[in-house]
Parts: sequence; C-alpha cells; structure tokens
Amino acid sequence: MDTEQTIVNCPTCQKPVVWGEESPYRPFCSKRCQLIDLGEWADEEKRIPSQTDINDSEKWSEEDER
Repeated sequence: MDTEQTIVNCPTCQKPVVWGEESPYRPFCSKRCQLIDLGEWADEEKRIPSQTDINDSEKWSEEDER
C-alpha cells in the first residue's frame, strides 16, 4: 500500500515536518520549537484578536478615510 505523506512546515523554524505518528510534536519539528511558540503566546507576542479589536480597527480605518 503506497500512501502519500503530508508534509507541513514547522511554524517556528519552517523545517519540513511529516504530519503523522512519527512526528510527536507536529506541527512543530521538536519540543524546542513547540516551547518557543508557547512562550510567544505566554508573552502575548501572538494573540487572536477579539471582536473589540476588530471593531476598533474598523473604526480607525473609517477615521483615516475622513
């Protein structure tokens, strides 16, 4: 049985990672990259915008157009 492997890039270092059981930290290539990403979220370097953030950015762009 010939199955095609899915390859993704590690979000931290961009190294190719096989999406499967042989890559326990997927989508990361290693525990190190996984922890770097976690630290960025903990330091609020990364975040998912709230509805308030989205509304505020729309308000700012409307004011810029005036």
